[in-house]
Amino acid sequence: DSVVFEDVTVNFTLEKWALLDFSQKKLDRDVMGETFRNLTSVGTTWEDHDIEDQYRNQGRKRENL
Repeated sequence: DSVVFEDVTVNFTLEKWALLDFSQKKLDRDVMGETFRNLTSVGTTWEDHDIEDQYRNQGRKRENL
């Protein structure tokens, strides 16, 4: 079976994300950035849209908290 972005991502609820301190949020962004780069390096794409858009949108949602 193929690995997709959803298989390797952790989706925090807004409430849980708010409980993380700065270093934990930074670590999550760093790890997800590395995961994104690894998946795109092997040509993984989202079925409906580009995986990069999904990653960026997740980051924007979290930065606004």
